[in-house]
This record gives sequence, structure tokens and C-alpha cells, in this order.
Amino acid sequence: MDMSLTPKKDYFPPMHTAEHILNQTMVRMFGCERSLTNHIEKNKSKCDYFLPIEPTAEQLREVEDMVNDVIAGQLPVTAEELPREEAEKSVDLSRLPPEAGNTVRLVRVGGYDVCPCIGKHVENTREIGHFKIISWSYQNGKLRIRYKLED
Repeated sequence: MDMSLTPKKDYFPPMHTAEHILNQTMVRMFGCERSLTNHIEKNKSKCDYFLPIEPTAEQLREVEDMVNDVIAGQLPVTAEELPREEAEKSVDLSRLPPEAGNTVRLVRVGGYDVCPCIGKHVENTREIGHFKIISWSYQNGKLRIRYKLED
């Protein structure tokens, strides 16, 4: 295996995998892009999304429920390395810097999400725990979601 593709981001694997699920849920619910800025920590994390209007509390409860439904699905989390040309047939690589090279590591959360990533993840979503949105804010078109994981 190319050592340059081994996981580099030392995020807490359950929290990082939850971030992937949250990102895909936001894309599916709101048609926005994945989080461009985030801060992933063991105890709590945050992700920012750009949306034209502020979501309602009910919509954010639905996001939380959808993330937990995916987690409850006990989906396998896998990584594969593909040539860049092959990877870009199934995922958007526009944010991947050219210096990332010609081989891309794609991480899949079952059939729910796939994206390029160099971080550590759980092997199955059952290892994540319960996803809980602890707060959010919306200003100038940017939604910030703060969340944690509970046993």
C-alpha cells in the first residue's frame, strides 16, 4: 500500500465517521455542499454549511434523526484506493489539491456516503453511538452545527 494514503488525520474515528454521515445528510436534505470548514474533536465537533435560508428546529431534529437512522443501520465503513481518473467518475474531486497525487483514497459508509478522505474511521457505524446536535447558529448564510456522540 502507498504509505502516503494511510490515514493522516488523527480524528477520533467515531466522531469523524459521524461527520461523513452528517455531511451526506445535509447534502440530501438541503442540496448544499459538504462542510467546507469543520472542527472534529472527541467530545464535541462542529461543521459549517452554506444555506440560503435558516433551517427550522424541526428540520435540524430531522437531520439528527436521519443521522441516527444511518448509524443504526450498522453499515460497513470501508476505504479503497483508486486512480484519480477512476475516482472522479463517482465523486467530486474539485476540492482535492493537485499535490494529493494520482491515487485517491475513497471512504464509503455503506451505500449512504462516499468521499475522498485521509482520516481514520470506524469499521461499522454501530461503533459510533448516538448522534446529538447540541446547538446551532445561522449567520450570513452560514449554518454551524455543533454535535456530540453519546453512548
